[in-house]
Amino acid sequence: MLGKVLIIDDSRFLRRANELALSKVGYTVIVAADGSEGLNLARTKDPDVIVLDMMLPKLSGQEVLRSLKQDSTTSSIPVIVLSSLPQCNEQKLKADGAAIYLEKSKLGIDGGAAILGEAIESVLHVAQ
Repeated sequence: MLGKVLIIDDSRFLRRANELALSKVGYTVIVAADGSEGLNLARTKDPDVIVLDMMLPKLSGQEVLRSLKQDSTTSSIPVIVLSSLPQCNEQKLKADGAAIYLEKSKLGIDGGAAILGEAIESVLHVAQ
């Protein structure tokens, strides 16, 4: 097993596609459909990395990111922001604690899982 990934995304299609792709290569994947559920799972399921969308119901991705980084039980978990927001937000999100920023539109359908997998591998390698 490569590690445990928590995907927090309100898009059922993207959650499922990323879950299948990551599971296929050996990750254990946990999914959440909104910010509140994602924050609760991050605190109770001890993921190795979190893939976080910014546009979420209940709690925004930015609120989730700040809460994760302010909580001593989750502050060390690397967070990969996967968002449709323009890349001009990258510096702010990294200042808030994001390890990597990936723009959804640049991932594409064919190579997106590979790019996400490489990002996860890079933050897990740094964290070890």
